Amino acid sequence: MKGNKLILRDIWFILLCTCGGFLLSLTGMSIGWMIGTLMAACFFSFLRPAWSGIPDAGKGVNKLWLNLGQLILGVELGQKLNGSVVSIFLENWLTVTIMLILSIVFALLTGLYLYRFSQSDILTSFVGTAPGGMSAMPGIAQEVGANTATVTLVQTIRVLLVVLTIPILVFFLHSHDIGGSSPAAPAAIPASATGQLSLAGIGITVCFFLIAWAGAFAGKKLRIPARWLLGSMLAVAITQVISGALGFEPTAWWPQGMNVISQLFLGASIGSRFHKEMFRGVRKTLTVAFTGSIGFVIAMLLCALVVSKVTGISLTTSILAFSPGGIAEMASTSVALHADSTFVVTVQVLRLILVIAMLPPLFRFLHLRTERVKRKKIHSLKTR
Repeated sequence: MKGNKLILRDIWFILLCTCGGFLLSLTGMSIGWMIGTLMAACFFSFLRPAWSGIPDAGKGVNKLWLNLGQLILGVELGQKLNGSVVSIFLENWLTVTIMLILSIVFALLTGLYLYRFSQSDILTSFVGTAPGGMSAMPGIAQEVGANTATVTLVQTIRVLLVVLTIPILVFFLHSHDIGGSSPAAPAAIPASATGQLSLAGIGITVCFFLIAWAGAFAGKKLRIPARWLLGSMLAVAITQVISGALGFEPTAWWPQGMNVISQLFLGASIGSRFHKEMFRGVRKTLTVAFTGSIGFVIAMLLCALVVSKVTGISLTTSILAFSPGGIAEMASTSVALHADSTFVVTVQVLRLILVIAMLPPLFRFLHLRTERVKRKKIHSLKTR
């Protein structure tokens, strides 16, 4: 009974925040559903009116809604994976690889900046500024002994900054055809996206969701970060590839409104986790993290501009691919703006893989070094 009440409370809160998404969507901004919903969720999370149904501070709505939003997005993106993005990456692999490594270097420099001008220790600073996303870095912080609360705050600031600025920027560029030597390369939109309803299409859609759920479950066993997005997307993509090799092209029923639903769940889930207590006693850390995030985002925008000029990839796609805002957020924006969402997700996934492969050993080394320094200090105090 209590579980049903909590679900109904979450549904009421999401519907309430949807009003913000609807209002912003009236501007013609297709990603407005997510941004408006997120802003409304942040507003209610800060003011906390009793009638809004906002959960306890810091808990947010049930994680089910975030997972469901990522699952829907994963199924949609999985249907669009094809060989074109592989050919684009292979053609420009050197430029993309250099920029991905530069993004990690810029993140480490931002971490040094946070460590130097705030009260955060060096391990927490590095983990907090690593471009691994809100779904992965807090867990890594807990594993290596960093301050999970500070890491979550810094990651949240950067994601919020990116989500509230980058989509607006790329929407402006997209609508005015600014930048890039070629127009935005849209991802291949499956025929199902036309919304044609058929019994076979519905059956394939159900099968895709079951396959996506299995992929997310496998992602849990394999400890894949953002498994509800990555695991589901890869499972559906593999199914598409195998089916194509066998001469069968599955066409699911996939109306345009599915992407809007995904945006609503993602925006409400992220925004519901904001609360005033997160910003108490961390004014200096907050200020430094905010200014550092601005510098990091600007540096990645410049990298995206270089990639666009060198490779001919549209500036919209390049910005979304290299923005340090998280896979789900940038993928949702790319789908809404009809950018090359598969390329965006590929670059975001590659950076996440690099972060997870390269940085945890560094974090563990810093953790051991910090522990040794602490033990030496304690030993020197005892021997005095």
